[in-house]
Amino acid sequence: MNLFARRRRAKQLEKDLGAGLWRQAHDRYVRGLDRYHQILAGVQDDELHNQLVPIGDELAAQLPRVYQLCRTAHAQYPATELRVPAGAQHLHSGLSRAANHLATTAEAEAMARLNHGRIEAVRHRADEVLRSLQEAEDHFSDD
Repeated sequence: MNLFARRRRAKQLEKDLGAGLWRQAHDRYVRGLDRYHQILAGVQDDELHNQLVPIGDELAAQLPRVYQLCRTAHAQYPATELRVPAGAQHLHSGLSRAANHLATTAEAEAMARLNHGRIEAVRHRADEVLRSLQEAEDHFSDD
């Protein structure tokens, strides 16, 4: 991505997500996803790699969902700082847990890559990411 495209993207992110809490929630998910794919790139075992790719694809497919959740959150609960606005605790908690679970998914993937873990642990952690995102979405259905 060239300099101008990155600047446009940064401005769009700030417009849609703000510069505070919701942007941080989105960026944490992106960092976790990047880490998962960095680890995946180093997997030498073809069988393991082929099992990890669909999990990574599934987590990557959630990025528009995370973006939309953060965008809607910013519209309904503007936050210029990192303080969680009143009424948004459940939503923020779900987004935060999703990012944390994504980080632990990458950890489980690294352990599997080193033959110290199992693919089932990676799958379990990825399922926790999905559950946490569902919990965040449930905030809007409760309104």
